[in-house]
Amino acid sequence: MPSAIEVRKVPIHSVADASELAKLIDDGTLEADRVIAIIGKTEGNGGVNDYTRIIADRAFREVIEEKGTRSADEVHQIPIVWSGGTDGVISPHATIFATLPPEKAQPSEELRLSVGFAMSDQLLPEEIGRTPMIEKVAAGVTRAMAEAGITDPADVHYVQTKTPLLTIDTIRDAKSRGKTVWTDDTLKSMDLSNGVTALGIAVALGEIEMPTDDDVLANRDLYSSVASCSSGVELDRAQIVVVGNARGVGGNYRIGHSVMEDALDAEGIWDAIKDAGLDLPERPRSTDLEGRLVNVFLKCETSQNGHVRGRRNAMLDDSDVHWHRQIKAAVGGVTASVTGDPAVFVSVSAAHQGPDGGGPVAAIVDMGQA
Repeated sequence: MPSAIEVRKVPIHSVADASELAKLIDDGTLEADRVIAIIGKTEGNGGVNDYTRIIADRAFREVIEEKGTRSADEVHQIPIVWSGGTDGVISPHATIFATLPPEKAQPSEELRLSVGFAMSDQLLPEEIGRTPMIEKVAAGVTRAMAEAGITDPADVHYVQTKTPLLTIDTIRDAKSRGKTVWTDDTLKSMDLSNGVTALGIAVALGEIEMPTDDDVLANRDLYSSVASCSSGVELDRAQIVVVGNARGVGGNYRIGHSVMEDALDAEGIWDAIKDAGLDLPERPRSTDLEGRLVNVFLKCETSQNGHVRGRRNAMLDDSDVHWHRQIKAAVGGVTASVTGDPAVFVSVSAAHQGPDGGGPVAAIVDMGQA
């Protein structure tokens, strides 16, 4: 049986700051050796060359190593997923997942938060955007579910991944071996990697049948409602964190999900919070969430038709500010208006993650405060 989980959200005061994690360990809230995953937002540009992700990663791993007994190699295996870019009001932060010792866990046969982790087989640059990547991601999701003790895909509410995108070096490597790559555009490969990973998640959870190569970034009717996919230059395989609910694990936390149908769909965020188990009034307000909502996790995407609720916008035509930055800021504002807290996980590039122009929403709540 997996261990009960403690979840805490902490601010990041500067790019290389992990002091709030250190405080949680020093005051006994968490044990360094029990930290199993971290998901956070950094303040870089969110692009291929966003090295704030690497800086933050190093800072948090150094604290875990310094204050625990695990070796550097063991700490390096902890899944830490950083999404770059805190456009608009989004505030840099990290959500930390740690197991609880049995004596601190609140026993419960109710559905409670459980987390599983897996790494896929190596993803070659020529596989990014193609069926072999879908298959490798799907296999990794299945392994992570088993680790979390989740047998029913309906109990999976959030799958956070980090996968490689294409760089000049990896494109050159593939071509030197006589292989082709899906695109030579490294920025576009971010959308590509995220999208094909989401298809792998959807296949593993039975949301869709196995797609073809031609479906990738083309058939937007194929998507996962729980996928949150991020990509970068940090690794060469899919790093997969499955978050769901399981019976018997105990603890105070529970997760739920929904989707935003478009960039303005605040109701989709409220639906995810309610799905997690909070009993809210008919017309809830952010003050109803104080002390009860840990965090929300969203993916967003500019609609392919350039419209929101029938109104045209210029995001896809803007040559000065990429649409990645604009939609992230817009959805971040909508989300913060619901939660009352700008430290929300809003990530862009949501191809095959939720409906076109919308995206998945997951919410973690503290049932001990419900």
